[in-house]
Amino acid sequence: MGNTFGHLFRITTFGESHGGGVGVVIDGCPPQLEISAEEIQVDLDRRRPGQSRITTPRKETDTCEIISGVFEGKTLGTPISILVRNKDARSQDYDEMAKKYRPSHADATYDAKYGIRNWQGGGRSSARETIGRVAAGAIAKKILKQVAGVEIIAYVKRIQDIEAPLDPDTVTLAEVESNIVRCPNQDVAEQMIERIDQVRKEGDSIGGVVECVARNVPKGLGSPVFDKLTADLAKAAMSLPATKGFEMGSGFAGTLLTGSQHNDEFYRGEDGGFRTRTNRSGGTQGGISNGENIVLRVAFKPTATIRKAQKTVDSDGQETTLAAEGRHDPCVLPRAVPMVEAMVALVLCDHLLRQQAQCGTL
Repeated sequence: MGNTFGHLFRITTFGESHGGGVGVVIDGCPPQLEISAEEIQVDLDRRRPGQSRITTPRKETDTCEIISGVFEGKTLGTPISILVRNKDARSQDYDEMAKKYRPSHADATYDAKYGIRNWQGGGRSSARETIGRVAAGAIAKKILKQVAGVEIIAYVKRIQDIEAPLDPDTVTLAEVESNIVRCPNQDVAEQMIERIDQVRKEGDSIGGVVECVARNVPKGLGSPVFDKLTADLAKAAMSLPATKGFEMGSGFAGTLLTGSQHNDEFYRGEDGGFRTRTNRSGGTQGGISNGENIVLRVAFKPTATIRKAQKTVDSDGQETTLAAEGRHDPCVLPRAVPMVEAMVALVLCDHLLRQQAQCGTL
C-alpha cells in the first residue's frame, strides 16, 4: 500500500506525526553487522526538528529504540524494528485544519483518496514519516561503507536563487555540518541563512536544491530495463515530502549540449579497467553504475504550511481563508540533507545485495 520500499533490503515505515510514534521495519539486512542505536542516532540528530532558528521550533529528541533484530550489538538477519516516540506534539494547533485544506498540502488529496485523514500535524503526510527512512538509511550506509567503501554526502546547493559553486568530488561532511543551513560554501551559506531568516519573519517559506554525491560505488549496480539505478534513485528521491524535481549528472543542462560535447570519453584506469574523463552521465550509463561518482540533485518546493493568510476551501466545499498555526520549517532544505542521503543509501544497498545475489553466485 505504498509504505514499503526496496527488494532485498526492504523497509516499511509506520506512524503519524502526532501519534504515539514513528519508525521502520527493515527486512533483508545481512546478519552479523555491528550496529547500535547510538550510530543510528547520529543521522536522526541531523534530521530532527528544533536544530536552529531556521528550522521548525518543535522540540523532539527523536531518540531511537531498537526493538528487534539486533542482539549483543549485531544484526540477526531477522527484521529490525526501530521506534521513535513523539514527545512534543501540539495537536490543538491544527484544530482549524480539521476542516480547512492547506493549499499545496496533502490534506485535500488524502480526503479524496481515503475519505478520512489524521489532520493533526498532517498525519502520515508529515515529513516526520522520514524518521524511519533516515534510521534505515544509517544502517544501509554502514553496510555500503563496510562492504565497498561507499561514501554518501548530501548538501544544500541552492536556496531560492542563491546558489553555491561546489565540486561534488571534494565536498566533505565536516564542511556540510559546519553551518546550520548545511551548505559547504561558508560565504554563500551566510547569504542563505539571511534569506531564510527574512522569509521566516514574514510568515512565508522558500525552497531550493539538495545535491548528493556517492563515491566509490562499485561498477555494475542497476538492472535493465525497469530497475535502472537511475530510475530507482529518482523514485527514491521523489518519494520524499516536498520534492518537485530530480536530475543526475548534467541533468537538464545537458540538453543544451551536442553529443560530442556531452559524451564521457573512456580511458584506461590504473587498475586496467575503464574510467571516464568527465562525469556528465552522473555515475551511471544505461541505468548501471560505471564506477564514477554518482551525482544527483533534488528540488524541494517551499514548505506548504505558512502563517500568511491564503484562500482555500473546507471539507464541505465552502470557500474560506487559512493562516496556519503550528510549528513548521520556513525552508525544508537543511533537514532534507540526511533524508536525501538515506534514500540514496537505501537504493545503493538494495542494488548491491541484488548484484551479489544474481551476478556474484557463480
